[in-house]
Amino acid sequence: MQRFEAYLKANLPTVETFHPHYNDSLSAMLLAGGKRFRPMLLLSVVEAYEPLLFEGALAPALALEFLHTYSLIHDDLPAMDNAPLRRGFETLHVTYNEATAILAGDALNTEAFYHIAKAPLRDDVKIKLVELLARDGGTYGMVLGQSIDLHFENEPLTLEKVKVLHINKTAKLIATSLLMGAVIVGLAKAKQEELYQFGIDLGLLFQIQDDIIDETQSEEEAGKTTGNDGDKNSFINLIGLDRSMEEAEMLAQNLEERFNHFDEVLQKALYDMMKHYLYRHRS
Repeated sequence: MQRFEAYLKANLPTVETFHPHYNDSLSAMLLAGGKRFRPMLLLSVVEAYEPLLFEGALAPALALEFLHTYSLIHDDLPAMDNAPLRRGFETLHVTYNEATAILAGDALNTEAFYHIAKAPLRDDVKIKLVELLARDGGTYGMVLGQSIDLHFENEPLTLEKVKVLHINKTAKLIATSLLMGAVIVGLAKAKQEELYQFGIDLGLLFQIQDDIIDETQSEEEAGKTTGNDGDKNSFINLIGLDRSMEEAEMLAQNLEERFNHFDEVLQKALYDMMKHYLYRHRS
């Protein structure tokens, strides 16, 4: 984590400009903190199998954080969730204005792919990483999920459709974080697919836990706007808190069983992170 944070601070997007707050708007949400969950998944896979590639993997790891942060900035916009708080700080449209927030998100989106393109990795690996991040962070993943989420506000979906929503909106970017790490170190296709499917269910658990946090924690505890999902297709709204807790527990137990079948190298690399996120809903 310390190595990644140092790399992030040394590689914040900055531009020579007379604009009074352009650079600040690009870096504000990156410097506000966050769990860095997605880059840590990628880097953990790389460090487990090919530690000599760790330095080269920092660039795509940061690209994940850029893309994820862009999605949060846009998710908080007045046209979407209209949230005033993120990571314990004012959201960008509150600090500056809506246009600045939109453009900062746009910039971080494109900066993600620019950063992969400049990474000290083989060209074929970089092309594959761009493909995966564009697929799951865009048209076929996160953007689709967000579109479903917004379109069906005030219209309850079935549990299966809610899972589809959140697999796209949240889980695919988590899954592709593991997959990108596997691509960098050249794991076999079967192992890549196993990690990706594990990441899909881990992302679904992550979303259920976030819904539980939204229901049970204050804004101060969560560091972001809570109680803002009243019209949304959240697990809490659909099946209630108790059943959401049960769903999270079943998913966590299933993931733990699958995790225990990973090879020892990968288990060791992911152990601390997995134990925290598998049972976050219990805290």
